[in-house]
Amino acid sequence: MRNTVLIPTYRRPQDLSRCLLALQEQTKPVDQVIVVVRDTDAETWQFLAQLNALNLPLHTVKVTQPGVVAALNAGLAAVEGDIVSITDDDAAPHPDWLERIAAYFICDSRLGGLGGRDWIYHDSKLEDESRPVVGQLQWFGRVIGNHHLGVGEPREVDILKGVNMSFRKEAIGQLRFDERMRGTGAQVHFEMAFTLTLKRAGWKIIYDPNVAVDHYPAQRFDEDQRNNFNEIAFINLVHNETLVLLEHLPFIRRIVFLFWAVFVGTCDSLGFVQWLRFLPSQGQLAGKKLLASWRGRWQGYKQFVMTLVRS
Repeated sequence: MRNTVLIPTYRRPQDLSRCLLALQEQTKPVDQVIVVVRDTDAETWQFLAQLNALNLPLHTVKVTQPGVVAALNAGLAAVEGDIVSITDDDAAPHPDWLERIAAYFICDSRLGGLGGRDWIYHDSKLEDESRPVVGQLQWFGRVIGNHHLGVGEPREVDILKGVNMSFRKEAIGQLRFDERMRGTGAQVHFEMAFTLTLKRAGWKIIYDPNVAVDHYPAQRFDEDQRNNFNEIAFINLVHNETLVLLEHLPFIRRIVFLFWAVFVGTCDSLGFVQWLRFLPSQGQLAGKKLLASWRGRWQGYKQFVMTLVRS
């Protein structure tokens, strides 16, 4: 089976160089590497123009719209392989990454998506905790990620993580990443709608911690600065999560989710209970996060209703 690796990149030429070097060291040679570059990203275009030392089947795609969704959709249109493996420019796949991926898809014709662990490095410090539950959507709408901490045997999951996910081209068909996802860069939760759609169509989604990449979270050049609070980024995150879950949960579970989200929530998408939890330590910041979360929920709900009306 032919394998295409798809990498969206923006203003991180040194990180991209590390990623491409890791692909060159694969035990199973890659058949096609697609790098999607923004038209305004002079740094990356210059890097790619000078790149002549790597022996890779490299193909570049130019995109004019901001955000990872537009980049990935532009890249998907150029995929020639039977399997498309997506990773980030700030990641470095382990040498056996493609070999393990190919083995999975060859052995199981019902496998639509495969993900694995991303070993996160903060500077030189490895985040090496472990969690047994990964990529699950609980019945009331709580999303459990933990892809970077997963341990144990391979198992079926609901959701994969964008830095390390592979798909059977046959399963994808004409499916594309949701362009309603908000954000000008990371567009948090963009992968959730994609994987949930494949699962609802009857395809298996597997997570195996041994299908691994090293992940060196790099600077983002948008409103989402990872661990630093930004009201717009917070609203966008909650909007995206709310829209996706309302579209994929059955009616009764939607109602339960909305009540749980508003009154309880999580540490990333606060409800009233989480606000009380963080109030002693975060003070006014906890209040800002709660208001941003509620605004995101409301805007996600409105987007969902508008979509229903249009359809």
